[in-house]
Amino acid sequence: MPKFTHIIWDWNGTLFDDAWLCRDVVNSMLISRNKPPLSEERYQEVFDFPVKDYYQRAGFDFSVDPYEILANKFISEYERRRGECRLRAGAKDVLEGIAEAGLGQSILSVYSQKTLDDVVASFGIPEYFIGIYGLDNHYAEGKIDIGRRMIAQASFKAERAVLIGDTTHDYEVACAIGASCILMPGGHHAKQRLLQCGVAVMDSLQEILNYLLS
Repeated sequence: MPKFTHIIWDWNGTLFDDAWLCRDVVNSMLISRNKPPLSEERYQEVFDFPVKDYYQRAGFDFSVDPYEILANKFISEYERRRGECRLRAGAKDVLEGIAEAGLGQSILSVYSQKTLDDVVASFGIPEYFIGIYGLDNHYAEGKIDIGRRMIAQASFKAERAVLIGDTTHDYEVACAIGASCILMPGGHHAKQRLLQCGVAVMDSLQEILNYLLS
């Protein structure tokens, strides 16, 4: 019997390759306010949840631009360009491989629920998931609460689940809901930052699939 019976996927940065776009949009907002843009390394250093705190570390001044206005500006531009993003390399094959192995799959994301449903559907992959869980807003406070709600409603046991994500917040969520965790670089946090969590860090979705099926 496999160690895990259920896979909980983070969406943004894990299955959906959008970290570059998030940085690009934030940099355009910073530059328009005569503030220095973030390098990839600096972005991965300051990005975190809740996003409101990350905006301050990035250099925004809420006394000039309230967070809600900045968040709405970001999401408007992000959604306008969202179609430029693709799934991470090998994502569909990995989802198919996990499904063929008889393991259940869900998505747990800080993305707003309606938009999450739409973008997952646009790639033709909803069939792989028994649940798709997002927020009821686009302020990206974090996903511990929604993770707990998911577990409360789930047909699987948290101790037999593994959460796969690209940030230290995914590790925090996994701990909060009682699931294991695998982290993958190439998204919103650098590998060195992920390694500090003390869990498995794997460099690709294919490597993760091989581990899950071993």
